[in-house]
Amino acid sequence: MPTSASDIYYDPYDFAIDADPYPVFKRMRDEMPLYYNEGLDFYAVSRFADVESCSIDWQTFSSARGSVLEIIRSGMETPKGMFIFEDPPLHNLHRRLMARVFTARRVAVLETRMRGYCAAVLDPLVGGGGFDFVRDLGADLPMRVISDMLGIPEQDQVAVRDHFDEGLSIEEGRPPDGRQVVTRASDMSSFAPYISFRRQHPADDLMTDLIEATFVDETGVERRLDDEEVLNYAMLLAAAGNETTTKLIGWTGYLLGAHPDQRRSLVDEPGLIPGAIEEILRYEAPSPVQARFVTRDVEIHDETVPEGSILLMLNAAANRDDRQFDDPDRFDVRRTIDHHVTFGFGLHFCMGAALARLEGRVALEEVLARFPDWVVDHDSAERVHTTTVRGWHRLPVLV
Repeated sequence: MPTSASDIYYDPYDFAIDADPYPVFKRMRDEMPLYYNEGLDFYAVSRFADVESCSIDWQTFSSARGSVLEIIRSGMETPKGMFIFEDPPLHNLHRRLMARVFTARRVAVLETRMRGYCAAVLDPLVGGGGFDFVRDLGADLPMRVISDMLGIPEQDQVAVRDHFDEGLSIEEGRPPDGRQVVTRASDMSSFAPYISFRRQHPADDLMTDLIEATFVDETGVERRLDDEEVLNYAMLLAAAGNETTTKLIGWTGYLLGAHPDQRRSLVDEPGLIPGAIEEILRYEAPSPVQARFVTRDVEIHDETVPEGSILLMLNAAANRDDRQFDDPDRFDVRRTIDHHVTFGFGLHFCMGAALARLEGRVALEEVLARFPDWVVDHDSAERVHTTTVRGWHRLPVLV
């Protein structure tokens, strides 16, 4: 473990750190680029180059035991079909199958539908003096989009979203039980009727595609997914499609409320909006940390990380690394970004990145068309606390 004496302390379960982790992240990058937390027994890398290199080296930094600290520590076997918790060759097989059904064509045709959702939510709020970026929009748009893609009936969509919200929340200072986290998140018994229905009544949705897709599995047998695998695929899509984009929309409201000059630039030059979404993703990563199991002794910054350790890749810290970005703590919607690591890097790059970017752009365009000015109501704002995402549960603004 790192031998340098230091008062640097990082704890992913500490709400005070989570409120503003960037001063700690800066000290970690500058003073202890390989950090070790003795009490919680994990290592962490925070520099951009280190997060990238560890992300690429999946043989050493494995996802096969999970990508969340408490899940890896639990030692539990993850449910089959959860390809974000797999390494090649199984990961490649399941990811290719998902790529066949989660296509760019399917994402591209959603824009008109997204604008309709936004209009239905935002138009009644015009003239009302304000709205909530999360409860009125950010928690609704992603839920409607991914639920429609999966074929979840409208009357069930809120319950599905709330299921994931409840399963991810944590108590301050207390690492959650990894087995309970997976059990709660993967309890998708409510999806079983949809699968049964779609087997009898196919439609143009992802659920039907997953049911009907054939593939050659790891044993060389050509087959279709069983019900458990379809459930887990659907769970991954529903969870990822809800949580991270909701946080992106919340951070959009917060950051542009805090930087009215930047917001005015977007009103005057709407062509800047796609780049602004990238800057928001860089500046406040909705999913700030990824965990990996270390499969062999490995040297990082002249220190040995032992086989069997857990390593956290702090992508939110990497996105503020001045070795990669000029003046990284400055929020600038005109910034040119080659790439950031908010969606991961390498083998496990987020398959939903294009969908999240599209939803973020459409939501911002529709908000600015109706509300060019707003101020965050900080007294009523409320953060959400989980081990996988970071952002707002409520973000009311005054217009």
